[in-house]
Amino acid sequence: MDRTPMTDPRQSWTFSREVNAEIRRAAATGIYDIRGGGAKRRVPHFDDLLFLGASMSRYPLEGYRERCDTSVVLGTRFAKKPIELKIPITIAGMSFGALSAHAKEALGRGATLAGTSTTTGDGGMTEEERGHSEKLVYQYLPSRYGMNPDDLRRCDAIEIVVGQGAKPGGGGMLLGQKITERVAGMRDLPVGIDQRSACRHPDWTGPDDLEIKILELREITGWEKPIYIKVGGARPYFDTALAVKAGADVVVLDGMQGGTAATQDVFIENVGQPTLACIRPAVQALQDLGLHREVQLIVSGGIRTGADVAKALALGADAVSIGTAALVALGDNDPHWEDEYRKLGSTYGAYDDWHEGRDPAGITTQDPALMARLDPVAGGRRLRNYLNVMTLECQTIARACGKSHVHNLEPEDLCALTMEAAAMAQVPLAGTNWYPGKPGF
Repeated sequence: MDRTPMTDPRQSWTFSREVNAEIRRAAATGIYDIRGGGAKRRVPHFDDLLFLGASMSRYPLEGYRERCDTSVVLGTRFAKKPIELKIPITIAGMSFGALSAHAKEALGRGATLAGTSTTTGDGGMTEEERGHSEKLVYQYLPSRYGMNPDDLRRCDAIEIVVGQGAKPGGGGMLLGQKITERVAGMRDLPVGIDQRSACRHPDWTGPDDLEIKILELREITGWEKPIYIKVGGARPYFDTALAVKAGADVVVLDGMQGGTAATQDVFIENVGQPTLACIRPAVQALQDLGLHREVQLIVSGGIRTGADVAKALALGADAVSIGTAALVALGDNDPHWEDEYRKLGSTYGAYDDWHEGRDPAGITTQDPALMARLDPVAGGRRLRNYLNVMTLECQTIARACGKSHVHNLEPEDLCALTMEAAAMAQVPLAGTNWYPGKPGF
């Protein structure tokens, strides 16, 4: 039996077996560890919040007779053609290269069936995703892979990526085994060579320059497309305020529980802030500028259930975005493939192997034989079902709190189970009217 430090006083918490194993691996190889997925450490999250449903002092809505709306419009500030969605759940940017073409098609199919949008990710626009996504957001990254004016005009919104929750301040990675001829052609890279994207945009150094870049993008697209700015969860108040100053229609805020196709393990676990800690400062920035709800806020990073969606909306978000959960819905990391995961030295649910391109489920791979295992039509239906369930769960909670629209949820509907969550979300600790740092206490 493998004894942990908790049960074996001879073991050290500081130099645990896992830490010592990593020291030995680093000493033997001389390279840092790269993996996919998001942070594994336990941090305060939406599970640490509870809703205060209606009772005597609140009046609930009857689920079968009284409507609870879930629609959201993104990009109402400057864009001539804002994006209208049926649900407040969008699909986050995941690149072709990191994902297979079948996976991109499945995401497009599922999002369209559910009435929401997908996002291209680094690497450019594929016909599989554009052809099956009713609403498609084009990510404009430092790498500029695949970027061209024609695709900017073909998309429905543009998302300028300044940072990502799993690696704020860092660029993307794509190992050579996933850079096929098609991927290389889209990215103008050599086949089979590891790729590492830039960590910052090459043609601007701050919000003043970014404002000029946004104006260029608006001119190219006739002022039709909403412009999103995506930031990692590092300094959410100031980053949100500066994104608004630069002219964003929408701010996308990605916490550290957000996943990535590949980056340094030390980055994933030690840089950024939990999603829960980022929302209220970003909302405060929008409120201080008098633009809350006029500039929409999308929150991502660890969203898994309709309850997570409802809690993010209650804290002030307009919508959420999912990535890892969407891939699981398609069939990734399924126990059905456990024997093959074990052959890779992994196990289902570990996510560490996403960067290696040998995904048995055919999702995070460019291997034609593995890709063929994913049926994009069936995968799209699975994603649609999952999105529908999340939406129904969010509606159920909103009705229980007496709300006729999910956007009417508010911090007053929440309490926290831990001191940390109470402080981060700025909602009372359960059974009290207090949270750490509350003004006047």
